[in-house]
Amino acid sequence: MARKKISTTIYITPEQNELLKALNQKTKVPVAEYIRQGIDLVLEKYKAQLPGQASFDELSSR
Repeated sequence: MARKKISTTIYITPEQNELLKALNQKTKVPVAEYIRQGIDLVLEKYKAQLPGQASFDELSSR
């Protein structure tokens, strides 16, 4: 079962848009999925700055 997703608006550069569209054309993976993966990478990188936050594993098991 897919997890519920929340809609949001982001602004990206024209270059980012062009490269994401090219990647989508080649892989058929939705651009939104690449953006979600990028967010996960940033959250993982900075998780030490989020004291008291539940881990991703804890959140996904709820």
